[in-house]
Amino acid sequence: MRIDIITVLPEMLDGFVNTSILARAQRSGLAEIHVHNLRDYTTNKHRRVDDYPFGGFAGMVMQCQPIDACISALKAERDYDEVIFTSPDGEQFNQPMANGLSLAKNLIILCGHYKGIDYRIREHLITKEISIGDYVLTGGELAAAVIADAVVRLIPGVLSDEQSALSDSFQDNLLAAPVYTRPADYKGWKVPDILLSGHDAKIKEWELAQSLERTRRLRPDLLGE
Repeated sequence: MRIDIITVLPEMLDGFVNTSILARAQRSGLAEIHVHNLRDYTTNKHRRVDDYPFGGFAGMVMQCQPIDACISALKAERDYDEVIFTSPDGEQFNQPMANGLSLAKNLIILCGHYKGIDYRIREHLITKEISIGDYVLTGGELAAAVIADAVVRLIPGVLSDEQSALSDSFQDNLLAAPVYTRPADYKGWKVPDILLSGHDAKIKEWELAQSLERTRRLRPDLLGE
């Protein structure tokens, strides 16, 4: 998979995409993540990529020209499954969406900034708008990082234990069951006996019961309650 991220602040992403799981995925050849500085594509001699909005509204707006130039240059080299815009009014990002995007071959993620982007870009070039929550960030870089991380870790071979991703919270619309490690008794805080029993079938039953209980208590909306 290849992910191209377009931003006015590449330094916000450089460290993130070259660390931990994303770095491992790239070293193993399972993913490529390229960060593009939008200012490299503007025709403005001062490298500006924004301007005042028509209508006298507050704030600044990212211009069409540099965004169009960057996306067009990338599309000239390969086809893309989605051109994503990170926006607070986009579709809410969730695990099923991450699962679907993990099957893509090439993705573009455009990070919004300032007051937003010229709406014509959203009308003509963007194929999917994604929000990571009902709040507003200074820019879309954090959202792009969240999307990239959630998607890349699902690519087969990225995680050393592929079952780990399959048992994550939300994969089956349930929160994950509690997990424990050694020692079995710490300060009198004990691991549930069932997990020490070695009885796989009963452990699976306990795991499902715990997932249901935690989901019902913490996120009843996932159960339609």
